[in-house]
Amino acid sequence: SNFIYTGFDAIANQMAKLRLMTGGQIELPITVIAGYGGGRSTAAQHSDTPHPLLMNLGGINVLVPATPADAKGLLKQAIRGKNPTFFLEASGRGGDSGEVPDGEYTVPLGKAAIARTGADVTVVAIGSMLKPTLSAADKLQLAGIDVEVIDPRTLVPLDEETIVQSVRKTGRAMIVDEARDRCSAASHIAAILADKAFSSLKAPIKRVTVPDVSMPYAPNAESRVLPNEDQIAHVATDLARS
Repeated sequence: SNFIYTGFDAIANQMAKLRLMTGGQIELPITVIAGYGGGRSTAAQHSDTPHPLLMNLGGINVLVPATPADAKGLLKQAIRGKNPTFFLEASGRGGDSGEVPDGEYTVPLGKAAIARTGADVTVVAIGSMLKPTLSAADKLQLAGIDVEVIDPRTLVPLDEETIVQSVRKTGRAMIVDEARDRCSAASHIAAILADKAFSSLKAPIKRVTVPDVSMPYAPNAESRVLPNEDQIAHVATDLARS
């Protein structure tokens, strides 16, 4: 997905805008599939998670499936749609096997999944971050901390209602995002929660993201930059006890 940058004029000035600029006369049923993220020591030019740039354009759907079933359902839905869509699949920790429904199966855009129910903390886990978040939640359950995990599945459109309702229930919110921290999807979701669920919050909203640096090549350095299970569990524990 780093090569999105080299084609950004076509993406930002054409794909995102032509339907509006032609008064709806042009439809753009375009689906772009791109692998994203670190985890395989592919260095700075092949390890970005650039969904924040795409989210900011205002005319492109952004899909971040985290499971094989959602990958099938969202991809079919995107291809059949009339709007330009980016289908972003995690490459660094990709290849996970799982159940995929046979036959006709689609997943609606803008509908999050509640991957795990809980009462103490809401964790919104974006794309590749779902797997380590669920592992952390299982460990936290043994420590008496009940985590609810929300998988947005799509960032544009975003299912704000499901996320807000969960935070109103638990009173605590954390967002885990493999994008860099500044202007990330995590920052956007945190702003939504501050606006729409502020009165329900029992503690500050927390973000677990990538620092504002390029992804290092060395495996030991890369692993320190990427959010991981232990980091997620540590932040969620502090949040639950605050």
